[in-house]
Amino acid sequence: MPTVIETQNIVKRYQMGEEVVEALKGVTITINRGEYVAFMGPSGSGKSTLMNIVGALDTPTSGTYILNGQRVSEMSDNQLAAIRNKEIGFVFQTFNLLPRSTSLENVALPLVYAGVGKAEREARARDVLKSVGLDNRAGHKPNELSGGQRQRVAIARALVNRPSIILADEPTGNLDSRTSYEIMGLFHELHAAGNTIIMVTHEEDIAEYAHRIIRLRDGLVDADAPNAHIRRPELLGQAG
Repeated sequence: MPTVIETQNIVKRYQMGEEVVEALKGVTITINRGEYVAFMGPSGSGKSTLMNIVGALDTPTSGTYILNGQRVSEMSDNQLAAIRNKEIGFVFQTFNLLPRSTSLENVALPLVYAGVGKAEREARARDVLKSVGLDNRAGHKPNELSGGQRQRVAIARALVNRPSIILADEPTGNLDSRTSYEIMGLFHELHAAGNTIIMVTHEEDIAEYAHRIIRLRDGLVDADAPNAHIRRPELLGQAG
């Protein structure tokens, strides 16, 4: 399988007053197309910093980051913004939906930034809403949806640009157990359809859905291994 993500000796330092905090101390990982990977680790382990660099939201202090053959670690802010919109679909714990916009409008938003015409935007947004079981909620605003439905809208928005990777940051953090299982069922289906998924979580039971777990501790990769006991989601249907 072709490599999608490659980091080589990534270091990230932050200036905190007079103190320099080394959040990442030389992280080297490779992720191939079609993998389903979880970044795990306690608070302060560096997993969020690594996610921000992989998601082109931040740049490393030193080291190299290559996404789909492109050297992201050397890009300008404008180039990073273009890479984020084209290559990465983000799913956040807090959904990050526009409250006054419908599901369809929220999902279509990345296509606005990509310069796609209105008719194609709407058609593609409807298609991905259907793929997450929410085609009957296209005209609803976030406050008219359950938490699970909002996260499905956020996942549809992440998919609409057909990105290289889906980056999910604590995707079940604001959901109850049953809805969490449903969302993990949806990620299972997306992975089975060929999507590359990277999930950041501190919850062991959620990480167990991934096929590979990269554990970070104190800014270093503590362990990187296939998940020997992949948790199969209970596919509970499309209700949210």
